[in-house]
Amino acid sequence: MSSNVIHVFQHQDIIEVDSKTLFDKITDDIGRQGYSINPNALPPELSEALYRQLHQMSYSEFDSAGIGRQSDHMVNNFVRTDEICWIDGLSKAGQEWLAWTGELRVHLNSRLFLGLFSFESHFAHYAPGDFYKRHYDAFKGESNRVLSLVIYLNPEWQPEDSGELVLYRNEHDSEGIKVTPTFGTLVAFLSEDFPHEVLPASRDRFSIAGWYRINTSQGHKVDPPR
Repeated sequence: MSSNVIHVFQHQDIIEVDSKTLFDKITDDIGRQGYSINPNALPPELSEALYRQLHQMSYSEFDSAGIGRQSDHMVNNFVRTDEICWIDGLSKAGQEWLAWTGELRVHLNSRLFLGLFSFESHFAHYAPGDFYKRHYDAFKGESNRVLSLVIYLNPEWQPEDSGELVLYRNEHDSEGIKVTPTFGTLVAFLSEDFPHEVLPASRDRFSIAGWYRINTSQGHKVDPPR
């Protein structure tokens, strides 16, 4: 985010994978096991564009994250302490991001028939020591979030920096799968099926979290909202 410091992006060793190959892998993984973990997967030019936008933003554009939706939304620092800024597609990087996730949505629907209707996402900033305790992104029958997507924007991240995402295979799993938040890493998982948490990090940690949703509009109520 913007400050008096000039942020310089430094490339890591990245093996670029074409979008169709990546989309096929994500789709196959979701169909087989319900989640997909892909290090250095986001196209480098898109990762860099999002990274640049993130570090041009003001701290004032971020709000304390909460839990729940609409009238049930509340800030709960016992559960999570991160800050977020929703991506509205007004910037060039935001438009490119939403176009790319739109292509992934079409691919998933064509192969898995998930009925994904829309996508929402936000930048997330975890200051040193911030966390998000174990939770589900959706509860069965109570939400229209179907598939969760996380992208990490942290160049030169080291194992000692911690801040891993821990993805649990089910509610009884106490060990989980730890994902290091390295630059361009993509994680996707079925929102109702996988509890997960974010461990505290020793440095600022940045990501994008998003959700593909189905259309549950009824009568005069539009959900997801346009």
